[in-house]
Amino acid sequence: MFLPDTQPIIRQADVFTRLPDRFRRDRPSTWSEANRHGVPAHSFLEGPVFDAQGMLYVTDIPWGRIFRVDPRGEWELVVEYDGEPNGMKFQDETTLVIADYKNGLMALDVRSREVSPFLERRNTERFLGVNDLVFDSRGNLYFTDQGQTGLHDPTGRVFRLGTDGRLDLLLRNVPSPNGLVLSPDEQVLYVAATRGNCVWRAPLMRDGSASKVGLFFTSNGPSGPDGLAMSEQGELLVANPGLGLVWVLDRLAQPIEVLRSPVGSTLTNIAFGGPARRTLYCTESDTGSILRVETGVTGAVLHPGRR
Repeated sequence: MFLPDTQPIIRQADVFTRLPDRFRRDRPSTWSEANRHGVPAHSFLEGPVFDAQGMLYVTDIPWGRIFRVDPRGEWELVVEYDGEPNGMKFQDETTLVIADYKNGLMALDVRSREVSPFLERRNTERFLGVNDLVFDSRGNLYFTDQGQTGLHDPTGRVFRLGTDGRLDLLLRNVPSPNGLVLSPDEQVLYVAATRGNCVWRAPLMRDGSASKVGLFFTSNGPSGPDGLAMSEQGELLVANPGLGLVWVLDRLAQPIEVLRSPVGSTLTNIAFGGPARRTLYCTESDTGSILRVETGVTGAVLHPGRR
C-alpha cells in the first residue's frame, strides 16, 4: 500500500443554502420507488454548474426540476418537465445540456426555459440511462451511460459526441460509470465507477480512442465515487456519497485534502464557484442542501460555457 508523505488537511464545509420547504415534496415518485424502496424523496439534488454571471444551477432527479440559486442562496424554479435530470454543463452562454436518465441528452434554453431533445438515442437504440457529462475545449462532449450497471453487470458505457455529430463508444465495461472530468491538458479522462468504488483513468490517444485504462483511486464504504471536478494544476476532486466527503487528490492519487459534510452523507456532486474559483459547492441530497467550502486549490475553467 502506498502511504502519503503527509496527512491530508481536513476541512469542514458549511451549509450555503437548503431547498426551501415550498419546493419539497412528500410523496412517492417513480424514481423513489426504484431507488428508495418507495420511501418518498422530497428531492435529490445533483448536477451543480455555474453560469458566467455566477448563478448556480442544480437538478432535482425524482421530480424533473432544474433550479437556479443566486449568490445570496435564494432559489428559483427554472423548469419542471417529464424527465430525470442529473449532471449538466453549459454548451454556450444560454444552453444547458442535461444528462437525463429517462430521456437521454436534453437541452435547456435558460432564457426561454424550453427543454428539447439533444441526443435521445444511439442508432435508434435507447441509452441505458445517462448520468453526467463534460465538454472539452473544442466542444466535444463526453458523457456516461450508467443505467443500473454495477459489479453484477459491468456494462456501463462512456461516449464522446464530436462537434461533427459522430458518436464514439470509448468504454463499454464500467461498473456504474458516473461523474467524469478531463485533465487540464485533456489527454486523460477520469471516470467515477460508483459500484466499483473507484475512479478509472483513461488516457486518450491521438486517434481519439482510450488505451491502457486503469484504476487511479479506490475508496471504501457503501457508495462509491460520484461527481468529479478538476483543479487548474491537475488535482482531482472526488465526491463520495455514503462517506459524506470530498477527496482532493494529487497527481499520484494521494489525498491532500478531505472536505467533510456537516449534514447528511449523500454528497453527490461538486462544482467550483466564486470569483477566484477556490470555493467548492456540493450537492448534499439527504437534506436537500448545497454546501460550500474553501479549498487549497483553484478550479479549472469549464469549456466551452464558463470562461
